[in-house]
Amino acid sequence: MSLVILIVHVLAAVCVIGLVLMQHGKGADMGAAFGSGSAGSLFGASGSANFLSRSTAVFAVIFFLSSMGLSYLTFERSSSVGVMSTQDLPVSSDVPVPESPVAVEPEPAAGDDSKVNEIPK
Repeated sequence: MSLVILIVHVLAAVCVIGLVLMQHGKGADMGAAFGSGSAGSLFGASGSANFLSRSTAVFAVIFFLSSMGLSYLTFERSSSVGVMSTQDLPVSSDVPVPESPVAVEPEPAAGDDSKVNEIPK
């Protein structure tokens, strides 16, 4: 089921991108008045704009619904253990754990004769 929704999601995204790129901007109407040829198009001067904007809206709704469907299916499949959960997770015994913490003393910088741990007065 999620594969079908994912395919619909990708196709809707490609269609929205294509339809947005095919639409004319607000400044394209002035170019059409001087003979760009959009007045003789298949849908008429304003028919193509209405058709493209409506089909863009339809594919945007399909994209939105498929996004919600994918998020719902992902939520249903996920386990209840999260990164911030307080449940005890199984610990692997392959890694040795030291019994006491090891204290590491900072080394003085090269050429520095002063004491590292000395607090200035």
